[in-house]
Amino acid sequence: MTEIQERALPVVVEDFILHWGGLGNHWGVNRSIAQMHALLYLAERPMTAEAIAAELGIARSNVSNSLKELLAWKLVRRVPVRGDRRDHYEAETDPWEIARRIAEGRKAREVDPALDALQACAAAAQDDPAVSDVARQRLADMASFVESLDTWYDEMLALSNATLLALIRMGARVIRILGRSKG
Repeated sequence: MTEIQERALPVVVEDFILHWGGLGNHWGVNRSIAQMHALLYLAERPMTAEAIAAELGIARSNVSNSLKELLAWKLVRRVPVRGDRRDHYEAETDPWEIARRIAEGRKAREVDPALDALQACAAAAQDDPAVSDVARQRLADMASFVESLDTWYDEMLALSNATLLALIRMGARVIRILGRSKG
């Protein structure tokens, strides 16, 4: 019997793993990757790939591929366990660090290529007489907008967790301070 088969997960832990797995689909990762992250996040000790496969009832090959993805996102890490030569894995447990790593990964995979493409299109449109003034301006506006979001992201990433939390808690008060209404 493995360490996993000796005990059953509490219902709330199983529910979290299933729910987190479902959310993974909305975040652009497959269900098993998100479920593995959830399992490792709640695990009290580092787990082997075999234990993860047994606990979640998924193929060992799927676990290996999913671990590679989680390692690439820096959401899990390999850790040594005394007396055991197998690889063991544990998740990052700081919610702020998890959010930062996910944001960094999504930005690198989605925003940066989009920004590069927009900037290239806007620059090419400037020199192309076949592009209408309207299309040229809209390309420039979209590139400028995404550049602004990219700059804002970099500025937010540089803030401490305490400062970010203070900004989040300020919520609608910021709008009132700026004297602006919604819309």
